[in-house]
This record gives sequence, C-alpha cells and structure tokens, in this order.
Amino acid sequence: ASDLSAARQAFERGDLDTAIDVAQPLYAANPNRIDVLLVLVRALIYRSYSDYDTARDRQTALSLTAAAITQRPNDPEVLALHAFALHADGQSVAAFKTAEQALRTAPEHILARIVYGMAYGGAGALDNALREHQQTLATLDPGIWRLELLRALAIAYSDVGRYREAGELVEQALALNPHLPVLHYERALYALQLGDSNTATEAYFEVLAQSPDSVKARLRLCELSSMLRERETALGYCNEVVERAPTWAEGWHMLGREYFLEGDFPAAQNAFNRCSSLQIMQAVPVAERTFECWYLQGQAAEINGDCPALLATYNEFRAMSAAYPIPQTWAYPPEGPALCVQS
Repeated sequence: ASDLSAARQAFERGDLDTAIDVAQPLYAANPNRIDVLLVLVRALIYRSYSDYDTARDRQTALSLTAAAITQRPNDPEVLALHAFALHADGQSVAAFKTAEQALRTAPEHILARIVYGMAYGGAGALDNALREHQQTLATLDPGIWRLELLRALAIAYSDVGRYREAGELVEQALALNPHLPVLHYERALYALQLGDSNTATEAYFEVLAQSPDSVKARLRLCELSSMLRERETALGYCNEVVERAPTWAEGWHMLGREYFLEGDFPAAQNAFNRCSSLQIMQAVPVAERTFECWYLQGQAAEINGDCPALLATYNEFRAMSAAYPIPQTWAYPPEGPALCVQS
C-alpha cells in the first residue's frame, strides 16, 4: 500500500517518471492489482503527451490494459481503463465500444462515461460529446477522475469553437494538478484560438520551468514566435530544438521554414533536406510525411541555382506520389525545371 501511495503522490505532484517507476514493478509483481494498473496507465498516458519522444508510452499503456482484459474480460474497471488507453491511441471506435461494454455492467462508471463522450468527439459527433460530458458533470461525482472530465469537457467545447469556456475548464484542471504538461499545451492552444499570445507564451514557459529540457515546449515557442514575426527568437528556439533532438524531423521542418521566411535559402535547403532524409530513414509512412520538406526544399534549391539537388528532391517526390496518392501537387513541364533545361 505504501508503494501505491508513493506512486499516487508522485502523480499528484506531476512527477510522472517516479509514478511509473514505482507502479511498474509493483504491477508486474501483482498483476491482479487493478488499483496499481490504474495509476500506471494514467501516468503513462499523461507522460505520452509531454515531449516529442514520449508517444510510445501510449503503446505501453495499451499493451498493459489489453493484457489485463484477457484476464478480466468483464471487469468494468479494466474495460474503462482499456477504453481510456484505446482513445489515447486514436482508436475512437474501439474505445467507444469498450466504454459501452463497461457501462452495460456499471452504468455510472465515471471513467467509462468520460471515454464514451470523448470517443463521440473522436468520431466527429461533437455535439454528442459535449452533451455527454455536460450530463456526466451535472449528475455524477467524478472523484479522482475530475481532472479527466474537466479536460474532456474543455476539448469538447474547443471542438465546437467555444474556446473561452475551454480555457476556463482547463484552468480548473490545472488547479487540480498544475504539473501536467498536456494541460499547459492545451491552455496555450485555446488561448491562441482567442488571439491571446501572452497566455500561450506563459503556458509554454511554465512547461519549461517544470521541465527545462523540454524539446516540445521549445518547438511550440518557435512556432509562436514565428506567428508573431519574431524571426530571431523563432530561429533561436528552433535551433535549440534540432540541437537537442537531431533525429526529430519536425524540428528540422520548422527550422527550414524559419530560414525560408528569413530569406536564408541555403540554410533552408539544408534544414529541409535533413527533414526529408530523416523521414525516409525512419520509414515514416508516405501519408504521414511532411510534404513541405520536399516542396520548399526544391524551391530553395531552385533559388540557390542548385540543379542537381532540385532534380533529386523533385524525383524523390514524384516517386512518392507515384506509389501513394498525395493530395499536394508539385509538377514541372515534361522537360523538367527551367533551371535544369540547357538552352
């Protein structure tokens, strides 16, 4: 019990690493302890949103709940946790069905109700999601899941364009636990929808204050500085991103954009080349690749008079678009780019 208390306390103070480090061996030794699984899955899911390289925690959470389901297929607590992990993994339909299964046994199970509403939102039924969450908040005591319910309701308000209400709800969630990065990112997102760049900046700085090594917060500050046309500041943050995370293609993409906007086309071409090369090396599916890393790389190469690089980039793009239907188009005349046509 003391280990479980330590894991819970670590979660409450936002120390997700410790919560996971304590709960993981405890659950491995006691796989029937659903109370431990709850803390572990919750901490894994929240940590998965915290930085650029933590998304794999969602897979870990999902594998844990899937294994638990095989042992306790009708336990509403396990079903609700599995639905929570499925939704975090982007599997809205499966999350909806699993939450529904839990609610058949326990109609007032709070986490199952929350995931049921979130899955509506994930499937595009935005009004249904909002109505579900409002009803849950009005009729049930959410207990330890109040934070999740407030966050889910904030997302539902945001999805229907009611950003002020979304921001107020995420502030309430932050009052319950001010140490979860995802809440600060969502606070920034809702503020930006209202044109409030000061609140967004404050939210990103709060993440950095709590996690000084955060790469994701630096990328968001680069994006925000770019939006505010603070080019030097944006370049500073984006350069920090690629220094700290040289294998993250998104950092090179943003850095390339900043150099391109600044008119430093050789630096832009180089950054976009790193972005496109990383996506190929990491076998990112074509549908998920960042098209700009090819197109703007080609534009920069053309401006730089670099015909070999332009042709290589263009042919790479053509090979991708031949193998997979890419919605963006990039086409030169049959004879190729004018830069490379001998007069």
